[in-house]
Amino acid sequence: MPDDAQRELGAFLRAHRERLKATDLGLRPQGRRRTPGLRREEVADLCGLSPTWLSWIEQGRDVSASPAALSRLGDALRLSRAERAYLFELARKQDPKIDSAPDEAVPLALGQVLASTTVPAYGLDRLWQLCGRNAAAARLFSPWLDGGEPNLLGFVFCDPAARRFICDWDVRARRLVAEFRADTSRLGDDPDTTALVAHLRRESATFDGFWQARDVVAREGGARAFHHPADGILHYEQATLHIAGHERFKLVMLFPVGA
Repeated sequence: MPDDAQRELGAFLRAHRERLKATDLGLRPQGRRRTPGLRREEVADLCGLSPTWLSWIEQGRDVSASPAALSRLGDALRLSRAERAYLFELARKQDPKIDSAPDEAVPLALGQVLASTTVPAYGLDRLWQLCGRNAAAARLFSPWLDGGEPNLLGFVFCDPAARRFICDWDVRARRLVAEFRADTSRLGDDPDTTALVAHLRRESATFDGFWQARDVVAREGGARAFHHPADGILHYEQATLHIAGHERFKLVMLFPVGA
């Protein structure tokens, strides 16, 4: 029996098929249409798929749909970026176009936010490499940034200063690995991710142990505490934001507690 996601996937595809006109895709209208939009046969032909397979998907049946087939279907239905992401989320698949997308330049919006905010804030790219920070973050995270290590995980696991700087290091470090696994899972077999993980596993037995535990959690904000070499114990509430249209980048902001 189909689950809710399968039924929603079928309804989603049917709705988007019915909103399109043959002329939208450069097709010549063929006779009078009893239903709005494109026929299943027309969409299937555009995708190189079976009309029967497409019919089963729209009916919410539990049928196999490869990422490549879903990608062609998304292209044929002219799905927007957000609609395409929703399609793959419902199908529980990874979008091959995102997996193979080239590295993006740092979004202009990220730099603008960093320049305009006074609380500590920094940006991370898809591999959690530092890609921007403001003056407040440069001071707060001087034990990290002054060491020259651009990768957050590289600092946490390979620099002894991290254990002195991050309060509750064991708890935070374990969670960071679980968050990184979840965050990079959509990249598929990305060689840069593979190389980074291999490097960290060689350099840190602790990272290796956490990685092999295969914990997966979503990246969250919350309370953070640091033992700053000049300012002592500092408490913050952290928020992690994604840049609209640039899912591979994130903005991390820390708000002083009691400020």
